[in-house]
Amino acid sequence: MQTGRAFGQAAERGVVASLFGAIVCLTAAAASAEGPVKLAGSQLEPLKWSELAGWTADDHLAAFAAYQASCQALRKMRRSDDRAAISDALANVCRKAVGLRPPDAEAARVFFEQNFQPVRIARLGEAAGLLTGYFEPIVAGSRFPSPEFPVPLYRRPRDLVADGYKPGSLAFPNKGVRIGRRTENNELVPYHDRGAIEAGALDGHKLEICWIKDPLDLLTIQIEGSARVILEDGTPLRVSYDSHNGYSYSSVERAFAERNLIPRKEMSTQRMRHWMAAHPDEAASIRAANRSYVFFRVTGLTNEGEPVGAQGVPLTPGRSIAVDRVHEYGTPFFIDANLPIEGGKPAAPFRRLMIAQDTGSAIVGPARADLYWGAGDDAGRIAGRIRHSGRFVMLLPRELDMVAAGTQMPLPVPKPKIAEADVKQQDGKGKAVPANVGETTGRQMPSLVSKPRTLAVETKKQDSKGKTESASVGETTGNQKPLPASKPKTPAVEAKKPDGKGKAQSANAGDTTGKQKPLPASKPKTPAVEAKKPDGKGKAESANAGDTTGKQKPLPASKPKTPAVEAKKQDGKGKTQSAGSEEKASAKPDRQAVSARKSSRSLY
Repeated sequence: MQTGRAFGQAAERGVVASLFGAIVCLTAAAASAEGPVKLAGSQLEPLKWSELAGWTADDHLAAFAAYQASCQALRKMRRSDDRAAISDALANVCRKAVGLRPPDAEAARVFFEQNFQPVRIARLGEAAGLLTGYFEPIVAGSRFPSPEFPVPLYRRPRDLVADGYKPGSLAFPNKGVRIGRRTENNELVPYHDRGAIEAGALDGHKLEICWIKDPLDLLTIQIEGSARVILEDGTPLRVSYDSHNGYSYSSVERAFAERNLIPRKEMSTQRMRHWMAAHPDEAASIRAANRSYVFFRVTGLTNEGEPVGAQGVPLTPGRSIAVDRVHEYGTPFFIDANLPIEGGKPAAPFRRLMIAQDTGSAIVGPARADLYWGAGDDAGRIAGRIRHSGRFVMLLPRELDMVAAGTQMPLPVPKPKIAEADVKQQDGKGKAVPANVGETTGRQMPSLVSKPRTLAVETKKQDSKGKTESASVGETTGNQKPLPASKPKTPAVEAKKPDGKGKAQSANAGDTTGKQKPLPASKPKTPAVEAKKPDGKGKAESANAGDTTGKQKPLPASKPKTPAVEAKKQDGKGKTQSAGSEEKASAKPDRQAVSARKSSRSLY
């Protein structure tokens, strides 16, 4: 497998405070860069070193050794694309690390803390990522084909091309571009898939590096991305991932399970190997279900050391990881998970600083890593047990500006309005206007404050116009006691026929002169409902008037009215108005104390 990408930053205390607890959509601009650096679909959360559980207990000296290996390659790379800011920042930290010889783990930890800032990274909307394991298989092989060694290991075909890729510029892309072959008309078409290649599509092209015994061994080598082939004369041949045919990987285990050949609970490499040996014809169709096919390159002829990852440096067991190429090689990641490292024992806390040095076509996402465990069967058993979730903390160089990233943090979705609902249909216009309540003038005791009104809902149909206005005004002058609330009035309903006009008005008047007993107050009205037919016009008005002159007992004040609902049909016009007021007799009848303006007091 192969890994790759780094993103680094550490800000001063003020920066951390300004971004504390913020989840930053991954668009971090570097202070020294010309433009922002982007990792699409990712989120960042700046942390403090003290918030990393298990950070101080790790062996930072071992992590620093792996990091120095990456620095040898990183210092030689120069980018000019949108990731140049991160690459340059990592290279600047590497210049400090290359000649450094920390005496112990404590000194190595201080180096990381002084040059990086921890930032939790995850896919947008998620809290954790996915961890798997990989290793270097060791298999027997031969330079020549034979009945014992019938399975070829291919190098990259000359006719395999990637859209837009220029040979010799960078490593052959493993995803994100169209991969195939050119026809005589220079048309890019899909390359041969696994079934075609195993059937002989590449025979005679002289692409064989060596031959091995088992097609399942080939499949394992292709999944792991590297191998150590021990030739017949004892020479170790080291091979590593070079490219693939452009198809997405599909696991053989899934093919076995979907065809009910091996139960999922009993699935293992040995069980699949035995089944394929017993059913060679059916085994070819099982392997062909995974159309992806990987090609290799020779990286050495020695048993010494570890395989070389995609960054071009030897991998370190337990410290190297393969990551998505959205990251830069050489980026440190602190991994926090519970993993079953020891066989037969439950998963235990795994908190370790690891370095991105490899990548792979199946490694996709900002919080996705393949952990390298070494070579051989023991390493293979550990790798085979790991498929667990884990938290990723990426170490960003301090020179990158996290404040700029914070300025592009997504805003929360506005809360829905609950005070008023306005439902409108096609071609309908309308407005609901409430008026202020409890206005007083002169010396008097304040009138009772009405309870908040419920939702005013206005529903309109096509080609109709209407307005619902409600107001409660308790205006009074002079010395008097507040009017007690009257009971709700019964509904006033006006029904009109197509060509009829009418008006229904109801009023309670307590107009008196001199000394007299007040008239009994009528109960407050419930919602006034006006129903109109297509050609009818009408108007329903109701008012409570407590107009008094001289000395008398106050009339009870009306309680707040319930929602006024107006339903209108096509071509109908109407208006419903309700108002509760206590006025003196000196006020003119046509000058009511309620004035609801059409637009200046609309409630939104």
